[in-house]
Amino acid sequence: MWRKKLSGRKNIIILVSLVLASFALMTFDIKRSQSPTILETVLMWVVSPVQNLITLTLDSANDVVDHYLLAAAVSEENEKLKHEIDKLIRQNNDLREELRLRDRVGDLMEYQEQHQLKSVVAKVIGRDATQWARVVFINKGTQDGIKENLAVVTNGGIVGHVIQAGLNTSKVMLIVDGRSSVDTLFSDDRVAGIVVGTGMEFCEMKYVPITAEVNVGDQVISSGLGGVYPKGLVMGTVVSITKATQGLFQEITIAPSADFGRLEEVLVLLS
Repeated sequence: MWRKKLSGRKNIIILVSLVLASFALMTFDIKRSQSPTILETVLMWVVSPVQNLITLTLDSANDVVDHYLLAAAVSEENEKLKHEIDKLIRQNNDLREELRLRDRVGDLMEYQEQHQLKSVVAKVIGRDATQWARVVFINKGTQDGIKENLAVVTNGGIVGHVIQAGLNTSKVMLIVDGRSSVDTLFSDDRVAGIVVGTGMEFCEMKYVPITAEVNVGDQVISSGLGGVYPKGLVMGTVVSITKATQGLFQEITIAPSADFGRLEEVLVLLS
């Protein structure tokens, strides 16, 4: 009998406990938005580091992606700028060359006007040099009025003469060529001689009498004889003189006035 009473009390206690638990849960739900519980605090303490780690990882990944995209964009922009700079450099070089060309041609035109010469401007397009031969090729030919034995000059002086004329190109023998000879005279005392090429950078002036007064620095010009070079064109200057104790002529070395190392444009005298 007393066991039945004890069992009944036990059931009542369980029922009351359930009611109180339900009431506590209801109260917990109502107050959840107001202040965290101990359980929530514990959970936040456990979960926060993991959440922070995940957040940092995601932020780092986003930073890496953003940095990569930015670097790619910057690299592409740098490549475009590099191409643009290369283009501007080429254009600048072209303009510089155009200005230099105009200056050189302008000097030739001025030389032409001063000497009242009928001529045509030609561009040097090739060179052929051996031990004795010194020739260049120009981009003008018979269709431009070029023919053999026409004189070729620059504003510096005599270059040579045409030895072969094609339709669009011609071959010019330089005065330093071993086969070249030009009838000349000294511009001051008018003593005559023949300037011949040596195949090197200098020429030799032959048949100048031993009695002629010649000095280093004297200017040599064309005499007009021979039918190739008009009279008065500058040939070069005297750089050395040797007077032998025996013999009739002096040994004279001439430095050409034309700069063959920088020969780009020339004047071909048509008359």
